[in-house]
Amino acid sequence: MSVELLDFLRETQAQVREQLNGGAPFAEMVFSEVVMQHMAEAGMTFEPVEVCHFQGKIGNAIFRLSGYAMSEDADQLDLFVSLYAGTDDLVPVPDAETRMAVEQCLRFLTLCAEGKMAPKLDPSSDVHSLALNINAIYNGLEQIRIYVITDRIAKAKNFKTRDISGKTVKLEVMDIERLHRHTSEGKPRDELVVDFSEVSGSALPCVYIPGGEGEYDYALTAIPGEALRFMYEKYGQRLLEANVRSFLSVKGKGVNAGIQATLKSSPELFMAYNNGLVLVADEARTAHLADGSPGILWLKGMQIVNGGQTTASIYFAKKRFSETDLSRVRVPAKVIILKENDPAREEALISDISRYANSQNSVKQSDLSANKPFHVEIERLADGVVCPDGIGRWFYERATGSYNTLLARQGTTQAKLKALKDAIPPSRKLTKTDLAKYVIAWDGLPEVVSLGSQKCFDRFMSTMTPGDGELPPPLPDVQDFKSMVAKGILFKSVQKFARQTFQAFQANVAAYTVSMIAVKFGDRFDLGRVWERQGISPELLAQIAVWAKEVNEALHQTTGGRMISEWAKKPECREAVLGRKYSDPVLGIPELRLAS
Repeated sequence: MSVELLDFLRETQAQVREQLNGGAPFAEMVFSEVVMQHMAEAGMTFEPVEVCHFQGKIGNAIFRLSGYAMSEDADQLDLFVSLYAGTDDLVPVPDAETRMAVEQCLRFLTLCAEGKMAPKLDPSSDVHSLALNINAIYNGLEQIRIYVITDRIAKAKNFKTRDISGKTVKLEVMDIERLHRHTSEGKPRDELVVDFSEVSGSALPCVYIPGGEGEYDYALTAIPGEALRFMYEKYGQRLLEANVRSFLSVKGKGVNAGIQATLKSSPELFMAYNNGLVLVADEARTAHLADGSPGILWLKGMQIVNGGQTTASIYFAKKRFSETDLSRVRVPAKVIILKENDPAREEALISDISRYANSQNSVKQSDLSANKPFHVEIERLADGVVCPDGIGRWFYERATGSYNTLLARQGTTQAKLKALKDAIPPSRKLTKTDLAKYVIAWDGLPEVVSLGSQKCFDRFMSTMTPGDGELPPPLPDVQDFKSMVAKGILFKSVQKFARQTFQAFQANVAAYTVSMIAVKFGDRFDLGRVWERQGISPELLAQIAVWAKEVNEALHQTTGGRMISEWAKKPECREAVLGRKYSDPVLGIPELRLAS
């Protein structure tokens, strides 16, 4: 195994240990959150991801669940079960162990689907509401996946699909090797190799235009509808451009309803009516067709940057209406084969392609915002502002993967790499979505944080978009940067306590507790002190312990039978929870200025 993979494993374990001092199951929960959040950011699962630790037994049946995520329309469900060893060495995990984990999670799903799980659980437990919800939505689910996530190396990365109560369940493994591949390369599309001789019977006829010394080659083609359906069934969201994060549900959307109508009534006219797809790929292999014309034989690293709704609509139309004749459907496609070797420049090119290609379904500018002045300025401040110890600093990851790029470029020897990691450890890395979460929670909007990192980020960026006739807000200065970091330190401290204390919904509890601290203390809270000490006082941590438990009780008491993760997204939840009476703060919290 590579040195890079071993280093990545040890960095991941250090990240887990830094976030918690507690042992199992808390370390396992942190690991689960790290992996699940990465998968959400990579477009492999939905946001927000919910971490929980649930093990039980009914009769002789053992069942387990480590987390879950579902689509916004509740028609797609992902369940996660963790196999965490806490190892600092590259060791295999037996297929028998991953299969057992799959079976335990499948049992949980089966009992929920059959309505047998909830009656066995304490109605006040966090998992009770999840079991009720799965039972309620099960018949309408279009896709179910179970992921085994592990810090070891699995031989089998997926297992044969299973049928559970009339639904097909896909079974996959996200091990440390696969996680490293995604993280280090920064683009899940690297796994995808589509051989059109297999999925459509032959190479795709095309017009191919070499790009010479430019950044890309270019091709125009048409993809058979059945081939596109097959690819989406096999790869799901990984086929779609992760930076755009197209919403995949096709219920009730005007454009998607039109697509489905055409597929039903006039499939042969689909290519004439549809705007088509825009694809990017890292490599292409061409071949000659029988008539001597060029064709695309396979694409490596293929990803759809425009046309996610079309792709999902074709898949679900066939799934819902089996009589749909996809053999008569052709989907026009523009293929861009990337030749840029610089990851940052490649990311910028893909973002620009996404921005200009998307017209059928708009792309939020917040998803393509790495080069916005605000983020450029925060990156500049992070590079220049030294921590109070005079040595360390924070790192702002404006572009995905730039932290690892820094380590690779400047850590050219073991001594240099160690010095670099000592000065800028992973615990002091800030991503764009991290920063948005910290600021929005401090602004008293925990329901926005509970929507998930991308929607929270959208709201954060919307505050920087001036209205008609308005001037843009001023760029942040050094003091602003320090205050933002202090908010992050506070949030992470609350999050750490929540992980150690609560079985589920820790992210909701953390967001609401931070917002309550901001509301209760307001301008009296000294963010400058948190920056100077790069941490919070024991007195404040003791107060957090009291209030977080009271916030957790408030979330449970106001939910009205709904899942806390869903209730927490509502403004009414914010009003109900933050509007309650809580215990008075203890005296002598150093972070509080004396009232004037």
